[in-house]
Amino acid sequence: MKPIRVGHLAIRSALSAGTALVALGAAPAFAQTQGEMGAGDEPEYAAPASGPAEEAGADSNAIIVTATKRAKTLQDTPVAVTVATEELIERAEIRDLKDLSSIAPSLRVTQLQSSANTNFIIRGFGNGANNAGIEPSVGVFVDGVYRSRSAARINDLPDLQRIEVLKGPQSTLFGKNASAGVISVVTAEPRFEFGGEAEVSYGNYNAIVAKANVYGPLTETIAASIGGGINKRDGYVRDLGTGGRTNERDRWFTRGQLLFEPSELIKVRLIGDYEKTDENCCANVLLQQGALGAAIVAPPPFGLGAGNSDPDDPYADVIYSNFPSTNDIENWGFSGQADFGFGPFNLTSITAYRGVDAITNQDSDFTGADLISRNFQDLSIRTFTQELRATATLGPVDLLLGAFYFDESIDQANQLLYGDDLRAFANFGILGLSGGALSVPGLESLFGRLVGNPDAFTNQFFVGDRGLTEAYTLDNKSISLFGQMDFEVTDRLTITAGMNYTKDKKTFTTDVTTTDVFSTLNLSQFVAGATAAGISQTVGGLIMAPGGFATAEQIAAFAAGNPELYQQIATGAAAAAAPIGRLSQLQYLPPFLNVPNAVESGKISDDDISVTLRAAYDVSDSLNAYVTYATGYKAPSVNLSRDSRPFPGDRDAIVAAGLTVPNLTYGSRYAEAEDSELWELGLKGDFGVANFTFALFRQTITGFQSNIFTGTGFFLTNAGKQQATGFEFEGSVRPVEPLLLGMAVTYLDSKYKDFPISGVGDLTGYDVAGVPPISATWSAQYTHEFGNGNELIARGDYHYESDTPPVEGLPGFISLGQEAAIAAAAQFKRTVNEVNASLTYAMQNGLSVTAWGRNLTNDRYLLSIFDTPIQPLSISGYPSQPRTYGVTARYKF
Repeated sequence: MKPIRVGHLAIRSALSAGTALVALGAAPAFAQTQGEMGAGDEPEYAAPASGPAEEAGADSNAIIVTATKRAKTLQDTPVAVTVATEELIERAEIRDLKDLSSIAPSLRVTQLQSSANTNFIIRGFGNGANNAGIEPSVGVFVDGVYRSRSAARINDLPDLQRIEVLKGPQSTLFGKNASAGVISVVTAEPRFEFGGEAEVSYGNYNAIVAKANVYGPLTETIAASIGGGINKRDGYVRDLGTGGRTNERDRWFTRGQLLFEPSELIKVRLIGDYEKTDENCCANVLLQQGALGAAIVAPPPFGLGAGNSDPDDPYADVIYSNFPSTNDIENWGFSGQADFGFGPFNLTSITAYRGVDAITNQDSDFTGADLISRNFQDLSIRTFTQELRATATLGPVDLLLGAFYFDESIDQANQLLYGDDLRAFANFGILGLSGGALSVPGLESLFGRLVGNPDAFTNQFFVGDRGLTEAYTLDNKSISLFGQMDFEVTDRLTITAGMNYTKDKKTFTTDVTTTDVFSTLNLSQFVAGATAAGISQTVGGLIMAPGGFATAEQIAAFAAGNPELYQQIATGAAAAAAPIGRLSQLQYLPPFLNVPNAVESGKISDDDISVTLRAAYDVSDSLNAYVTYATGYKAPSVNLSRDSRPFPGDRDAIVAAGLTVPNLTYGSRYAEAEDSELWELGLKGDFGVANFTFALFRQTITGFQSNIFTGTGFFLTNAGKQQATGFEFEGSVRPVEPLLLGMAVTYLDSKYKDFPISGVGDLTGYDVAGVPPISATWSAQYTHEFGNGNELIARGDYHYESDTPPVEGLPGFISLGQEAAIAAAAQFKRTVNEVNASLTYAMQNGLSVTAWGRNLTNDRYLLSIFDTPIQPLSISGYPSQPRTYGVTARYKF
């Protein structure tokens, strides 16, 4: 059955009568004829497979979405939202959430350090996901349940119905975790008729995706569904160090649902799911080799003679490591949604408990040398959420009141240990930094003599299996109270007012210890000691002191009698000792001041009020306009990494309390809250053969939480103000019945209006890196219908992103000045030119076969870049995925 266009005013009238609000948390994409929508109507997806449905294109504004937590047509939803329907996801062969960028240009999705970390950015706003203590700026919801960390994947969700990408702050209805936007994934609930679907796909790199879902009635009032699947692929990156491959896929999942409908007034939906990932991921390559990095590949005795990726060919898909990465991840959860509706009144309760257990390990020096033998993490996240929502339609007024409770605990254990080659590697560094005057054994001997025990440091510097042992905990509780009112002033003008109050509390602890002896030493004291020893030895030789060293009294007497000569001796001794101070860059893992302590409580409490004000006007039955003012909120985030440092403002109190540890530096334990503000003007038009949405906006986040990798940890701080001004256009036209053309364009002028303290200095006035000024997708789909009702569907799209540096700068270069740190990153530009295509033969019996390809032009670019660990002034990066292609068979019954 093909979807039938409906008038948006008629649908809104039907919905306001309360007949379709029973399933607010998982409302299906209904497509009924005008005036026929009722509680007993079957949604489009339950229709018999009499013929393949058309892609939601020119008819897309007839889709029902729940972007405002109320079921409305896309045309009638006065929010900037991109909807990817099941049909579009299948035709475009969206293989993962990161592929959504090709149909939603305002969205950028990247996966970097491990399989557990996915970062979502909307309109240029988002945060790095490699730090478990960071609150997300983009909230991810699956069937109304909040996923606090990136764990939702397209291929792990059977019976996927649609994905809604809500742009701009959504904090009024979605609480503290939606300051930049929301991604809402909706799957179909069980149905009271037997049916199902199965899919199998095979592609290059031996990629196999297979999943199935079956649904049907158990009794007259209970329906169920169960699904499962696997996702496997060989790695496309060769690891010449281990002889294996990385960037592989090895995942499986299962998901079951029960639906209880004991009467027309109540419905209960229960969902349980389990996902397992156990794969080798994620490769990065060397982009620039620093002077010390050259010692890795140089043959002995000038280097280690180990392998490293080629900076001149970053897309060769070749790396070197000593052991394969570990990504052993379990993601599971249970949820229950209860809906009660009577006349104009509806109540919804969504209760969920979710868990994530992730064990990861990585050769984090990213070379064939054994510099880092272990970068291990055991992460456990437990999240309980409870949402209560009540709606009522009272004449021209729609009311929504709700509360959301969030309780999450994070336990994280880490180990970062040195490898057996680090001692030799550090020796090359010490030789270079001292002009050949010092070596690791010589330094150990010198320091031992300076402390009066020649053997004190023998074989203690840069020893394998030493490093950091870390443990962190974070407990987070918050509650949000929200409400929204829509008032129909006339049959065309609707005024909306909403408010959300959020109270957030966090308690965090750290337990970090270091066994890296060299990093515990105060080098400035050894510089002074070496200088004094040099003076004593030189003076002692001149005066022939017993033992060869002059006493303090002898030195004083010599200086008084030979002031000019003494000054020369002192200057020479200081110059000889100065290289010791330069060795601080090899103090990789200094001691850590743990929290809580006498100065730092390890507790944060914050609250905020967010508001939404909107006027929506139906210019005609085909054209809608709206203007929105909204604010958003994201609670403070905690730095759960070895770069968690006391605030500079606590320095005096820490010193007074006697809490200082050697080489203690100051930075931030956490970032304060984000506050976002949006002004937006939007138009939505549906003219039969063509439709469009347009939004002109200015979005500002004050206190944006910036998270920058420093090479050993993460520098988390607040930017004063980040602002994005731009517009979005999405539209489609059907010039002739078989042909559907689409275009989506996003323009962003994204700048730091105020950012005085970043990892690379003052960035005030700079463009935000990683945010292309122009992102666009052009698509075309041609459908040929045969006489027997079967169809041949050809689809293609081209996705473009203009030049942008992946990051603002590299903290590892800041010692050379801010300009050097920014220039080091600016030399690498990311430009995207991807072509995707598919050809589908769809039969009346529900069987379809698709040949598809993604990134057919094999366009390669850098997802991100960073300071290479252990190797000063070296740069590494994550390359994008190469061309993939395959064949998919689907059967729906």
